[in-house]
Amino acid sequence: MKYNRLTKEQFEELHPEFINFLASQSIDKAEWDTIKTEKPEVAEQELDVFSDLIWEGVLSRANYLEHFSKNHIFLFQCFDSYIESIILKSLVTETDFLTKEGLQWLSDNMFTETIEIKTGRKEFTEERNASLFGLIQQGAFLSNGQLYQQINSIITS
Repeated sequence: MKYNRLTKEQFEELHPEFINFLASQSIDKAEWDTIKTEKPEVAEQELDVFSDLIWEGVLSRANYLEHFSKNHIFLFQCFDSYIESIILKSLVTETDFLTKEGLQWLSDNMFTETIEIKTGRKEFTEERNASLFGLIQQGAFLSNGQLYQQINSIITS
């Protein structure tokens, strides 16, 4: 398995897609029920293959990721062969970007000496989607890129 297996909740959400996936392999509900009972290892493999297909599709379409921690915000724009980053760091240790108050503090202090802003660019050293998945495993999440674009337009103008 290349990525992680989807959670029970994700499988429930993707139930119609999973049915289509099984149908593409000529597996109907009755046969799936039989596989689950008589060949659980095959059922597990099917769940893993489906999970990888879903992750591959999601990661292939990913353009932006964000990761928030207590004193840092990492914003990423994803390209085919590299990733660009904007890193915001609070120099005030009491700041907590994981709270509403911390984000308000950031908004109020964005361009003061209490916020360090760095930008970067890194070529992918492994396959793009595997690199993005690694960031997700570290706590990043998919984003619409609005925050990245807002901050990037300010720091590049």
